[in-house]
Amino acid sequence: MKKTYEMSFSGAKNKLLCFLILAALAIPGVAQAEDVPASPHTLTANIGLVSNYVFRGITQTVNKPALQGGIDYAHASGVYAGVWGSNVSWITASGSAGNASLELDTYAGYKGGFAEDFSYDVGLVRYNYPGDYVPPAGYVKADTSEIYGAIGYKWITAKYSYSLGDFLTVPEAKGTSYLEVNASYTLADSGVTLGAHYGKQTYKGAAADALVAGGFDPSYADYKVNVSKDFGGYVLGLAYTNTNAKSGGYYTFNGKDWGKSAVALSLTHAM
Repeated sequence: MKKTYEMSFSGAKNKLLCFLILAALAIPGVAQAEDVPASPHTLTANIGLVSNYVFRGITQTVNKPALQGGIDYAHASGVYAGVWGSNVSWITASGSAGNASLELDTYAGYKGGFAEDFSYDVGLVRYNYPGDYVPPAGYVKADTSEIYGAIGYKWITAKYSYSLGDFLTVPEAKGTSYLEVNASYTLADSGVTLGAHYGKQTYKGAAADALVAGGFDPSYADYKVNVSKDFGGYVLGLAYTNTNAKSGGYYTFNGKDWGKSAVALSLTHAM
């Protein structure tokens, strides 16, 4: 996800993201000798730049670029874990006082296959937003935990995510969920991959009920279409996203609609 932009990275939180990306760059490829058994452990990393970081149809950087990177561990048994980071700006732009400019996700799970061409994936993800900030009245800090399960057949996957408590500043939101269907198809011998996505974010809890009673339903649907091309390990991508999220309330801050249609250019490199 690389494109030339000027961005400001300061403070311990952004140093953490830079450290993560430098660590990703430092992971070397390991050549296996023919007489040495392959290790059941795999460590990979990724770095990238995207012109607009969009999560579930909602911009996380107020339509500005994001520098991102992660490290993943996988075992031959199907167990995996990882960490991934990105700069964000939606927390402070939505009215929180202080500094919160980093998203740092940690996750772990188990994946495998069954029958022919079927796959499954279950796990836990924690969206962490370190920083010293005070949310507006009625909201809480953005840290969120979800469990998820997915089942796939060939190039189509359905995934369900379930919140275990507060959800991205919305308090007492246990049961808030996201159901999504994703398709990804690579054209033979071209390095070109076509993708499509549809998701439904459904809010639960007293805070969500209060928003509905006030005339605003925070639940919404989003969709995305994208295309990418692999250039020898560097993947250039272009994506279009949109939602039916209502303007006002949770999705519009400082007069800007964060759920409107968006186009994002990205460049990523996996190692």
